[in-house]
Amino acid sequence: MNILNLIKIDEKSRIPKYRQIVDSIVYNISEGNLKMDDKIPSINVFSEEYLLSRDTVEKAYNILKERKIILSIRGKGFYIARTKLISKVNILFLINKLSSYKMRIYNHFIDGIGGTAHTDLHIYHCEEELFLNLLEKNRGGYNYYVIMPHFKTEKLSHISFTSKVLNAINKIPKDKLILLDNPISDIKGAFVEIYQDFEDDIYNALKQGLEKIKKYEKLIMVYPESSVYPYPKRILHGFRKFCVEFSLEFEIVDEIYDDMILKKGDLFITISESDLVNLMNQIRDKEFALGEEIGVISYNDTPLKELLGITCISTDFKAMGETTAQMILNKEKGIVKNPFSFIDRNSL
Repeated sequence: MNILNLIKIDEKSRIPKYRQIVDSIVYNISEGNLKMDDKIPSINVFSEEYLLSRDTVEKAYNILKERKIILSIRGKGFYIARTKLISKVNILFLINKLSSYKMRIYNHFIDGIGGTAHTDLHIYHCEEELFLNLLEKNRGGYNYYVIMPHFKTEKLSHISFTSKVLNAINKIPKDKLILLDNPISDIKGAFVEIYQDFEDDIYNALKQGLEKIKKYEKLIMVYPESSVYPYPKRILHGFRKFCVEFSLEFEIVDEIYDDMILKKGDLFITISESDLVNLMNQIRDKEFALGEEIGVISYNDTPLKELLGITCISTDFKAMGETTAQMILNKEKGIVKNPFSFIDRNSL
């Protein structure tokens, strides 16, 4: 069968033409119309047949090559490289906020799932009503529902779920449910959960850095008490547990103020990016030696923090995304504790 008779391009569609090419080839593989080692038209032939620019077709083919759906053989052309993992799986991915580390989870998930699924990403900004509306609007329309459950109260403090949220999540068939990041013990059944243990994670990570931490006279945790995107209180519990167990003087403040009192021997643990930036600016302006006179540990690692040499305590965002993808591909169920580490750099 000529592949050019199978590909459908809708001139009136708002979907980009290169995306229509990708989706159409994936669809025909899933339907059995295209099989392993089938040859597909060259970029020039494809563009001439559909009156498309060569760049449009090349972009589609590059995406298909990156996903290892097709391969190119020099002097021979393009061929279908795999068919076993191609399926029409639709995934709804609900994230509580659009942060760099949340997007790292999502991006590694997309890399891991490859061309086997179509994923719709929605951000609900920790708002109960928006989350419920998104879930209700899309109920029954997806094969999997990937949810990061983080919500806020009227006073902008963190809560894992409300009674309405719990009721809505429990309506999702358990074989379609995947909870990420924040565990909810009230949900029963055989589903997928890949989680952080916010209290024990920070406690154990700080223990890994104990020898360096002990050289500081006072630990200051910067924990935003109220925030548009609040953080779990369990982080605070783990920090207190660590300080009490090892008899370390500590203080908890809700932000880095512009005129913060900094003293030699202080070790700051920051959570929000804005507090970290403000603190680093003040350390520089007051000419303290970072990692010697004043220490800094940041919660949640990012490539920029790695570049700047900031010590971090962090979950492995790449592992969370990749594990989620693999459990879907392998149709696994179960509870997985995501790795959490102390990452020693120059700021300690």
